[in-house]
Amino acid sequence: MAEYPQDRRDGESEYHGAPARAMPLTAAEDRQWATLAHFGGILGCLPSLLIYLVFRDRGPFTAQESKEALNFTLPPTAAAVVCNILALIPVVGNVFAVLATLVWIALTVFSVIAGIQVNRGQPYRYRYNLRLIS
Repeated sequence: MAEYPQDRRDGESEYHGAPARAMPLTAAEDRQWATLAHFGGILGCLPSLLIYLVFRDRGPFTAQESKEALNFTLPPTAAAVVCNILALIPVVGNVFAVLATLVWIALTVFSVIAGIQVNRGQPYRYRYNLRLIS
């Protein structure tokens, strides 16, 4: 069996490289990911969280807008999850199902408004936002 340089017996590799660094986003990519962070609010807080964690160091506009979207979508997503769980209660479940639907509709409307604004290259601040993540 051939021995490759990286397969040394002492467990150390001969190759020592620099850690991989992601390239900064271009202005168009920065705006695109910031827009997707807001539009992702339709699905809850997970898309904006993922965009924030992956792209916050690569584009300043994406970092700012994904954090804004995450702060806005986190409480309504939690409320919708709780309402959906409570919707399983036999007698009052329908009330919680309607509440969960209303939360989702409001989240969708505000996320689309913000996404359109950010797609134009303008930052967006939600009027009612807790800003839990600073």
